[in-house]
Amino acid sequence: MTPIRKMTLAVILAVTAVMTQAEELKISTQYPDGNAVLNELRRAGQAIKTQTDGRVDIRYYPGGVMGDDRAVQRKIRIGQLHGAFVQSGALANDFRDSQVLNAPLLFRDYQEVDAVRAQLDADIEQGFADGGWQTFGLIEAGFAYGMSQQPITSMDSLKAQKLWLPANDPFSEQIARAFGINPIVLNIGDVLTALQTGAIDAIVAPPVGAITLQWYSRVDYLTDAPFMYTYGVLALSERAFGKLSPADQAIVEAEFRNASASIDQQTRQDNLRSFAALETLGIDIVEPGEANRTALEAESEAATRLLIERDQFSADIYQKVDAILTAHRDTL
Repeated sequence: MTPIRKMTLAVILAVTAVMTQAEELKISTQYPDGNAVLNELRRAGQAIKTQTDGRVDIRYYPGGVMGDDRAVQRKIRIGQLHGAFVQSGALANDFRDSQVLNAPLLFRDYQEVDAVRAQLDADIEQGFADGGWQTFGLIEAGFAYGMSQQPITSMDSLKAQKLWLPANDPFSEQIARAFGINPIVLNIGDVLTALQTGAIDAIVAPPVGAITLQWYSRVDYLTDAPFMYTYGVLALSERAFGKLSPADQAIVEAEFRNASASIDQQTRQDNLRSFAALETLGIDIVEPGEANRTALEAESEAATRLLIERDQFSADIYQKVDAILTAHRDTL
């Protein structure tokens, strides 16, 4: 073989090696290994690797090992990570209106959630895209309910509680302060001990979380008025996603959308089952009563106006949600 032919072959092999080198997407999540959510994400990752013939490899960092939301976003900016499974509020700096679905006592039941999401999900995804994030559908985390050691039936009884809210969740803290509540902010790992010692006596959490983290064992009441709807997204930076070929982007899009839809549906069922389970575990379900419920909703509307004034989300997006809800309720 002549030197020229040898050189040509070497160049071809080098180019082929570069073209077939896997693009690794590193994704952080707070979910621990073995969790059903992470299992579904891993399934999607394997499907992506298979369908791209190894050109795209997904690597997950579970259990919050990459730090809190701020640390994760910093690592995404510098390229150490490429994406994360996060609660919606983590991306609020890039798209404020994503928080509108978290407005206090916005929804009365899941049918109202479905009515709003059917018309709003695409707008929220576009907002994330404009902020530099490729997402694959909203993923429900469920209704967060007030759970307490004393019954909560009114705003006065709510304000009397030593209410916990999670650290690094400025929107939830803004909601509490809009109600005139001074919350006690703690990391999730400190909540059970705080309930045991009396440092806090009330929490706001989805039923699944209350059972999984054993918080239910230290509260006696759940107020059946969904305080807040919560959701998350699987988000990749547009920079990382843009490095993939169009064909590989389509595969990642399809598999991550399937995974997101599956988790979204499963979480709904898990929370419904967990809500029913809480009653069997000895939690008293407190119905506020019509007058108290009306008063709670009126307080919530006032709190929402404050949130708009403080630029937590826009009046336009809230009016759109309100119009959808009004139309839905008029059909009942």
